[in-house]
Amino acid sequence: LKSVLDAYTARDLAAAHAVWERDDEIDAMYTSLFRDLLTYMMEDPRNITFCLHLLFCGKNLERIGDHATNIAETVHYMITGVPLTDERPKKDLTSSTAIEYPQSPK
Repeated sequence: LKSVLDAYTARDLAAAHAVWERDDEIDAMYTSLFRDLLTYMMEDPRNITFCLHLLFCGKNLERIGDHATNIAETVHYMITGVPLTDERPKKDLTSSTAIEYPQSPK
């Protein structure tokens, strides 16, 4: 967030693009966290409350990254007068993540 605000203040196009390109790193970290926490919750239901709190924290941080990316796109437009038309980097795969839950023996 600080990087994109610095880019805005300095009208620094390269810095804004760097923030925009790093969004996929934040998305990938959140997807990894989601998978890990889901596994912990499945292994021991006593972990569910704690893991859900961490999951919500992680999602909020991921959303901050998305907002920083929006600001970077605005900085690009502010400097160039042209909207950023490139495909936004996206690696948040949690909407399509599935983990097979082991079946208990019968």
